[in-house]
Amino acid sequence: MSPDRLSVVVTRRLPAAVEARLSELFDVELREDDRPMTREELADAVARADVLVPTVTDRIDARLLARAGERLKLIAHYGAGVDNIDVATARQKGILVSNTPGASTDDTADMTMALILAVTRRIPEGLATMQSGAWEGWSPNAFLGGRIAGRRIGILGMGRIGQAVARRAKAFGMQVHYHNRRPVRPRIEEDLDATYHESLDHMVSRMDVISVNCPHTPSTFHLLNARRIQLLKPTAVIVNTSRGEVIDENALARALEHGRIAGAGLDVFEHGVEINPKLRETPNTVLLPHMGSATVEGRAEMGEKVIINIKTFADGHRPPDQVVPADL
Repeated sequence: MSPDRLSVVVTRRLPAAVEARLSELFDVELREDDRPMTREELADAVARADVLVPTVTDRIDARLLARAGERLKLIAHYGAGVDNIDVATARQKGILVSNTPGASTDDTADMTMALILAVTRRIPEGLATMQSGAWEGWSPNAFLGGRIAGRRIGILGMGRIGQAVARRAKAFGMQVHYHNRRPVRPRIEEDLDATYHESLDHMVSRMDVISVNCPHTPSTFHLLNARRIQLLKPTAVIVNTSRGEVIDENALARALEHGRIAGAGLDVFEHGVEINPKLRETPNTVLLPHMGSATVEGRAEMGEKVIINIKTFADGHRPPDQVVPADL
């Protein structure tokens, strides 16, 4: 290892161009396969690296950080959400945490609109019919969905992605409503024709579409719980491209199973790959494998941000995307 170069351990396979640039700049250890690191492999990595580059599949909690070596000074997360990292404990140990905000904003907002259309226009049902060879021709009453123009969309979380969803929804002719910790600036509200709801209960009971675009924090865990799901109109649709933990998945599955809401489009799940089996069985539910940020451009931009954060840190400066515990 070069004494002048940081030792960087990457926990998952990244785009080839990102790995190549990391190798040029640092003494980097890359993965040979794309499976997540085991707990012991993560512990070994934090014990000997100067910089760890984890992803959303890595749980960097207080117990793991207790095994960190004195060399570990930066966790350069390859992702925007940091709910998988105990940022406060890391900071107490003198370890900085950075992330990649904004890199996947447009990609995730695009996927949100795709899911809204997929559920309301019954696209998966049509696709399945065509792939099975069962289509017998056009009929006036076949595969009737709903028009989204004129519908009310309630955006839960009006940050970068929430605002990007609002811009797209407005372009589709939807009426934009939102709930946030605080209202956005008046100029943004005016540009988006957005209506703020201080009460989440008030908003969800009146919306045609609920779009979840807030991070997972202790205060947002099961924010859409069984009681709030019961407030939804029977014609309402829920779309989640943020974090699965924001929704009580069991309560949502029951509502879909019994037809208490019209449908759901989910790109994230409360328990990772362990998905409630009822969600797979309801025809009005569209499930995707966490594809919201899965574009070539977005993943490359995420890598660029990781590199900039590490390089800036190596030069003795604060990483531009440093995560501050007080802001979470």
